[in-house]
Amino acid sequence: MRDSVPIFIPAIPFALVLGVAITESALPAPIGWSTNFVIFAGAAQLATVTLAATATWLTLVTTAAVINLRHVMYSAALAPRFGPQPQWFRWLGPYVLIDQVFALVNQRDDLDDDTWRRYFLSCGFFFLVGWNITVTLGMVVGSEIPESWRLGVAPAVMFTGMVVIGISNRPGIVAAVVGAGVTLLALELPHNSGLLVGALAGVVTAYLAETMMNRHNPNDEPDDEPDDVKLHIR
Repeated sequence: MRDSVPIFIPAIPFALVLGVAITESALPAPIGWSTNFVIFAGAAQLATVTLAATATWLTLVTTAAVINLRHVMYSAALAPRFGPQPQWFRWLGPYVLIDQVFALVNQRDDLDDDTWRRYFLSCGFFFLVGWNITVTLGMVVGSEIPESWRLGVAPAVMFTGMVVIGISNRPGIVAAVVGAGVTLLALELPHNSGLLVGALAGVVTAYLAETMMNRHNPNDEPDDEPDDVKLHIR
């Protein structure tokens, strides 16, 4: 939970804006608020409540699904950690797998399976509770939230805060720059699919950058000498 607090802070403006959007949506307020549990994904929730008056239910579901396609990459990355876990966790854990939780748990290779599971659930339910409290607060005090915090700024603040903690090496920097640039160029693609295109571009670029870096790093070359030979040389 201590690790979660710094990365939750950039999500607060987004949660407050979502609360305002729920009160202004064509959806009844209780149904809009229920998306905190039914969807629990900020960008997909925002799309759902803002398009409710102008789109069919099929369009809403499709839009939310396209926005959340990035979770397929999260799932693929965490599959090795989920494999040894008990079945109840493999069913429950994905419910709280959001962007911030992935950013935190994906870096904890130092934890054994049991500790990692407790860490994952602690982060996930911290965000679930904090998100619901902050969105509810946005619904109550929505009129006091400045216009400058509205839709264009709040999501960017949240995702920027999440990306910064995950950049720890050169491939990460390359992925962030390329992903942001491609997303910016692809903003006009339908159904907010520019985010997915940018994410894929960042992943591919990071993979290529890491491959090239390893190829030029002699420390990563395989060592096929037997141990007795190395000992004799020493």
